[in-house]
Amino acid sequence: MQRPILIAEIGTSHGGDLTKARELIAAASEAGADAAKFQLVFADEILHPKSGVVELPGGRIPLYDRFKALEQPIEFYATLKEETESHGLTFVCSPFGIRSARILREIGTRVFKIASPELNHYPLLEEVASYGNSTILSTGVSTLGDIEMAVSVVSGRNPLYSDRGGASDGAQEKTQKKVLVFPALTLLHCITSYPAPEEEYNLSLIPNLRGIFGVPVGVSDHSLDPVLVPVLAVLEKARIVEKHFTLDRKGEGLDDPIALVPKEFAQMALEVRSAFLELQAGRRGHVVEALEARYGKERVYNALGDGVKRLARSEEENYRTTNRSIHAMRELKGGEILDETNCALLRTEKTLRPGLPPELWNIVLGKRLVRPVPDGEGITWEDVLG
Repeated sequence: MQRPILIAEIGTSHGGDLTKARELIAAASEAGADAAKFQLVFADEILHPKSGVVELPGGRIPLYDRFKALEQPIEFYATLKEETESHGLTFVCSPFGIRSARILREIGTRVFKIASPELNHYPLLEEVASYGNSTILSTGVSTLGDIEMAVSVVSGRNPLYSDRGGASDGAQEKTQKKVLVFPALTLLHCITSYPAPEEEYNLSLIPNLRGIFGVPVGVSDHSLDPVLVPVLAVLEKARIVEKHFTLDRKGEGLDDPIALVPKEFAQMALEVRSAFLELQAGRRGHVVEALEARYGKERVYNALGDGVKRLARSEEENYRTTNRSIHAMRELKGGEILDETNCALLRTEKTLRPGLPPELWNIVLGKRLVRPVPDGEGITWEDVLG
């Protein structure tokens, strides 16, 4: 059994500064990461300009503007990939739409991560799966049915899948440190909350998801503690452990407040790998006892949960707003025909109403509106059928 792959989720913590990005990559490598993950951002692939505001240390700023400021040219990401690989790490990146996915393919990316809000962005899933590389699906703010639909889309398009429907090994990454095998498809159990309450993590779900879908399962951990959730996930045989990574929690990155600094990531890496060796030696109970002595039995018990897939309490209110739905890209008049120029699959976020779900995208295109739709609002059946 391959030891868990440790991903340092740098995301956009670099703020578009290559010097800082290099520092982050070097620090992640030194802290024991196997891979460094980034996000390729184009604001208009993610949300509408009227999606609301985000609170930052400098004040309130439109969420769209915050993403817009993170946009970088293709050369920036090519440099990130080269720098990551020069440190013996695997380059992993999240696209948020077709354009960003194709850029990642152009620069030779072999491991793609789909963030939780894009789990129902089916055109994106089909695009990425068709490349025949490794795909990681994060499953925060989702139901079991949502995961089933996403797995079906990816497995139906990814040529790495066998005719029997199982997942073969995906991208093999030869680095200066090791040879890592990323599966064709991996699910990441996740709670889409920042920070995520560790008692809601329900890590007993990991083997259940693995049994239901027949693919490796890992964890994307947004809780603050560097050890409890990652180590328990390893005891549940998580294939990947992902944690946000930063040089300073007071940085300007959107995820910096809940990220691990290098010293904490190094602690996590050490304890995760120690727990894996104990698990291999048949001493799972020994690790659990050590965690109970350290954190208390109730805290460990709550983090393990009951293994039933449900929306966590901390993410329930974000369901259907964090995820993708069909939105108007401008003010639409009654009688207009919907096409890819006047509507899009976007996150709803803070202030807009959700639209029809992405599985209806190809049905909605070509339909004539029976009434006006305000700029940015979700497009509903009432708008199409009356």
